Amino acid sequence: MDDQGVLTSACLERLEWIEHGFGTRDSAISQYEMASLKQIHSSFCLAVSGPGCAGEGDALVTGSAGIALSVRTADCYPILLADTRTRAIAAIHAGWRGTAAGIVVEVLAQMRTLYSTKPRDIIAAIGPGIGECCYQVGEEVARRFGLERAGCVDLVSTNRQLMLDAGVPDAHIQAMGLCTFCDQRFYSFRREKENAGRMISYIRVRRV
Repeated sequence: MDDQGVLTSACLERLEWIEHGFGTRDSAISQYEMASLKQIHSSFCLAVSGPGCAGEGDALVTGSAGIALSVRTADCYPILLADTRTRAIAAIHAGWRGTAAGIVVEVLAQMRTLYSTKPRDIIAAIGPGIGECCYQVGEEVARRFGLERAGCVDLVSTNRQLMLDAGVPDAHIQAMGLCTFCDQRFYSFRREKENAGRMISYIRVRRV
């Protein structure tokens, strides 16, 4: 974690042309001059070419350098994608609804359509979110994830498997393994209810 309370992913740090960060409750990240969303817990993905609120949805993609894509989370998972061949990028807000709806698959399909992205070229970083250790859900939600009764859901493993099934290599997917409910460095809606703030995560391609 740097002096601004921002976490980074080792897999994305290896890409010198990428800037990125996963916020904590102590982060000074602002969405000012970043592309953002009115997040609605969906699988909707919007392509952007500039900063500001792009509209309703839960994922952003761009093929343009210099544009920071951002999402806000407090138990849901921020997922950042970078195409090492075309340098297209994506920022995803993946809660249980978006995960169950296959939002990462929708994003990969959008990147393929717009930027000719191939899953084998994707580097994916899954940031902090509520872990299986703490994410107890009722029967209705549990059934969406293949469980027969109420229990704990693993959103990281589900999103990882969705990406693997889509063709992203396992070695290209890094999960930070940080639970927002367990770790007081993060806001958690389940722990703090309406008093929970939001962490900002972002990704940007540096201008040449």
